Amino acid sequence: MKHLHSWLSGVVIVATALSFFACDNDKEEDTLAYPSALVTVKPNKTNNTYTLQLNDSVALQPINKTASPFGDKEVRALVNYNVVNGPDAKDGDGRVKDITYVNVNWIDSIRTKYMAKNVGDNNVKTYGNDPLEVVNDWVSIAEDGYLTLRFRSRFSRGVTHTLNLVYTPTTDNLYKVTLYHDAKGDLFGRTMDGLIAFRLRDLPNTRGKYVWLTLEWESYSGKKSARFKYATRKETIASKTNMAILTAPVQVTNIN
Repeated sequence: MKHLHSWLSGVVIVATALSFFACDNDKEEDTLAYPSALVTVKPNKTNNTYTLQLNDSVALQPINKTASPFGDKEVRALVNYNVVNGPDAKDGDGRVKDITYVNVNWIDSIRTKYMAKNVGDNNVKTYGNDPLEVVNDWVSIAEDGYLTLRFRSRFSRGVTHTLNLVYTPTTDNLYKVTLYHDAKGDLFGRTMDGLIAFRLRDLPNTRGKYVWLTLEWESYSGKKSARFKYATRKETIASKTNMAILTAPVQVTNIN
């Protein structure tokens, strides 16, 4: 690939480690320029394969690249793929499994991290309270045990901003989280967008039901909130691998 995918250029600058697969045919540029989906990359240590979790219930099985480009780390990622035919797989009862096989054209990891500890009245002092905006976009979503957000802030070169998500329940709302932003004094740079994903491991189990997850943050016009449909992630063999705490070593905008 000769250039950053066009949907990421200009306004949308995503902090990712770029891991490109085959992209040689210039005639396919329009098709390959945009992501097909936002997924969780789930490596399976038992056989060195991986799956791409598309949402809370559907998984994709890569067939052209069987080993995860991120090793044994679980990350959220943008992926461009094509559905292809694959071998029939059978379960223990001899029934054919319903598996969607794909060829992965390219895949970009998103900064993926755990939630931060709630330190009560010291949350702002510990994690910062600098403004940002959460963008209403298809990649701002709660699924597969993660809250993935497209956000907007001001960035200058050489300054690493830190974003943290903290579980901040109230008596009336057990499913409430707060996004904290420490710009490290970098408040007057260029306005740019980024993507970040948080593993929602600190929330109470929803017992298979969907609930409303409330997100709060400090925006440029005061405190704001948004709600996301959320259900506790179903555990699988692949989901028990290590999740990447430090990903995206190459970043266009510095985000931690």
